[in-house]
Amino acid sequence: MSVWTIVQVFRQPIFMDLIKSFFICALLLTFASAHGKTIELLSPDRAIKVDINVKDKIYYSISAAGSTVISASHLSLKLSEETLGQLPVLKGIKRASVKNHIEPYVALKYSRVENTYNSLVLYFKDSYSVEFRAFNDGVAYRFLLDRTGQVEVKDEGFNIGFDKDVLLHLQETGGFKTAYEEPYKHITSSGWSKASSMATLPLLADTKNGFKVLISEAGLSDYPCMFLKAAEDNRLVAAFPKVPLEFGPDGDRSVKLTKEADYIARTAGKRAFPWRYFVITQKDTELIENTMTLKLSDHPVIKDPSWVRPGQASWEWWNDASPYGEDVDFVSGYNLDTYKYYIDFAAKYSIPYIIMDEGWAKSTENPYEPNPNVDLMEVLRYGKQKNVGIVLWLTWLTVDRNMGLFEKFSKWGVKGVKIDFMDRSDQWMVNFYERVAAEAAKHKLFVDFHGSFKPAGLEYKYPNVLSYEGVRGMEQMGDCVPDNSIYFPFIRNAVGPMDYTPGAMISMQPEVYSARRPNAASVGTRAYQLALFVLFESGLQMLADNPTLYYKNPDCTEFITRVPVTWDETKALLAEVGEVAVVAKRKGDKWFIGGMTNGRKPVRDVKLDFKFLDLGKTYTLTYFEDGVNAGRQAMDYRKKVRRVTSTDELDIKMVRNGGWAAVIE
Repeated sequence: MSVWTIVQVFRQPIFMDLIKSFFICALLLTFASAHGKTIELLSPDRAIKVDINVKDKIYYSISAAGSTVISASHLSLKLSEETLGQLPVLKGIKRASVKNHIEPYVALKYSRVENTYNSLVLYFKDSYSVEFRAFNDGVAYRFLLDRTGQVEVKDEGFNIGFDKDVLLHLQETGGFKTAYEEPYKHITSSGWSKASSMATLPLLADTKNGFKVLISEAGLSDYPCMFLKAAEDNRLVAAFPKVPLEFGPDGDRSVKLTKEADYIARTAGKRAFPWRYFVITQKDTELIENTMTLKLSDHPVIKDPSWVRPGQASWEWWNDASPYGEDVDFVSGYNLDTYKYYIDFAAKYSIPYIIMDEGWAKSTENPYEPNPNVDLMEVLRYGKQKNVGIVLWLTWLTVDRNMGLFEKFSKWGVKGVKIDFMDRSDQWMVNFYERVAAEAAKHKLFVDFHGSFKPAGLEYKYPNVLSYEGVRGMEQMGDCVPDNSIYFPFIRNAVGPMDYTPGAMISMQPEVYSARRPNAASVGTRAYQLALFVLFESGLQMLADNPTLYYKNPDCTEFITRVPVTWDETKALLAEVGEVAVVAKRKGDKWFIGGMTNGRKPVRDVKLDFKFLDLGKTYTLTYFEDGVNAGRQAMDYRKKVRRVTSTDELDIKMVRNGGWAAVIE
């Protein structure tokens, strides 16, 4: 029999059906063999491993350097009619390795970020899939849905476990109404209340076996923020605010929720859900240097963001608009003469913006009628003449009721808006943030969110979102202490920009703190305050204090106003969570260094090397250190200058609640 005859025989229908049946059986056997067995995903450097098991649920565990970090965890998505991830039927998997780079327009850590990961997509019956990504510094996953119309999400199952008791660094809140400004608590997983308390994201877990896990989310859109709660056996589970349905009045800057749905989101049936991610490291320095939120965020939708201009801003609220002294021949306050004084100060030090906080408008509810004492049009004209942009403060409620204000402000010449008091993170409010970002971008205005939740990627999708508060910042006066703020580089600021509002020129140690506006003061030394401008990342960085005091302290002011807000490179030189952080950042050919510590040691000795500098070059190092009496009189500091090379070392001392700041050029 010829080959052609054999081929013709096997092309008969009966044989074709047999061949199809054979391949179907082979595929079913393949998927059956995967069901209940471990599917592995490794990071590109093979140090991190995700083990996934599809059984009655979708289970996973994460190990690093051979040690289990997160164990016996599972995930699900509960819709109105079904729960995805319950009795899942795996249909197939797809693997990929990705290596590219990202150049964020607002570069808070690096102007170029390497984005290298291995991915695994698991496809399930019922038109959904789960994507895992393994990076060299962590793991992320998300649900993907491929359905028509809309779906109601009743809940999302985020349930992670630890093999043993872990130490949690978290902001605890008693409810979903929060501005994310609670002080950090440091609680073991077994000791955290299983009752009503919750934690905002980000949360840092110290496994006590050498690993730390930073937990947060990215790609947040048309969906509520995730909170975490304690569960039995050292587990953490998710909690979400439900969709608000009806509101009642509650003053000029908020509303009361009078009715809510029994679901957390109503959203498109074809979409990707937010990423849940874990930065995993044995080095505290890598928490500071991580860029996980950026790597998991949506691509920018603003085609040409060149009009977005990150920078510093002089801010009048913290010092109560109260310049004084021989050069002030007017009655200071929220009036035209005072704002011109702030503009002159900003122009002298090349500060691109001033912020006009509450009081620029005749009422908080009408953004179109300025306070006649201020003469906003003259302020805008004068600012334009001096090349200083004007940023206006508003309540979110006023913005929501007057979305046309962005077009009006743009015509007036306003450069940006500071929007305050959201204090919620349900789906409606998350969508409000995005509506604001889009409408502001349409009219070339930037946005600074106060009374806000933490960053979760909107700032990369819309680069005109320059900052978020969502932090216990300096407006808390004596309740903003270095013992709490020392955690920010490792937790809050590690996930995105943070409007902390530094720059105090009156410094005190906590046991003698006594201050209020207009003579506001900070806890921590003067050198500590200078260092915060290098350490804390924000696309809009405030100078919170009175221009009068900045004029009286020209060496400090000259240093502060030289510090960039965007960077080409970041190197954490020394880092220990809750104890000390020393970070070097490069912009062009200049390096800046900021160091901060807590209040638990009278003096902290640090050996600093300069290996990050170019070999064979000699540099000028100008630095500010705590003075010999700064442990008692926090105003005491010393400014020094010396020459350094990449082979040099320098012993520095930071007193309690102290700092160290430098520029190298």
